[in-house]
Amino acid sequence: MTLKIDPTARISPLADIEDSVRGTLIQVGPRTSIDAFVKIKPAGGIGDVVIGADCAINSGVVIYTGNGVVIGDAVAIAANCTLAPTNHEIADITRHIRLQGFQPSKGGIVIEDDVWLGSNVVVLDGAIIRKGAVIAAGSVVRGEVPAYEIHAGAPARRIGKRGEKGGGA
Repeated sequence: MTLKIDPTARISPLADIEDSVRGTLIQVGPRTSIDAFVKIKPAGGIGDVVIGADCAINSGVVIYTGNGVVIGDAVAIAANCTLAPTNHEIADITRHIRLQGFQPSKGGIVIEDDVWLGSNVVVLDGAIIRKGAVIAAGSVVRGEVPAYEIHAGAPARRIGKRGEKGGGA
């Protein structure tokens, strides 16, 4: 594993960043805070995890490396979110799912600058969350969330836009 942590980042001693056997890069930007009980786990692919500056990743968040995760600057990720940029293969009913490997990449996960993920959000492979978007607690994100929109539900759907009257989450 290649681990690059900016000297101004704060990683709780109770966070768990696992080693990769495939050379996965895990990079944490300046002034980013990773709380206790955050887990970054290389699994399901060879993607890198790149976390920008001034982010807050709260307790209980799980980030799988899978097909890659890119998190922009000033992103707030609330407690117990899961970023899963990979999918198990399930087609062969004669074999256990865990023995079938993983499906091809849908592009990993991209979270642009100034995004807020409420608690218990799940972000799936292929998701792109554009700048300034807000994802309500308990939502499941697949596909693209446009800039500054507010999405909620499973799957997440537009419920408003930041700056619109009544556009709060």
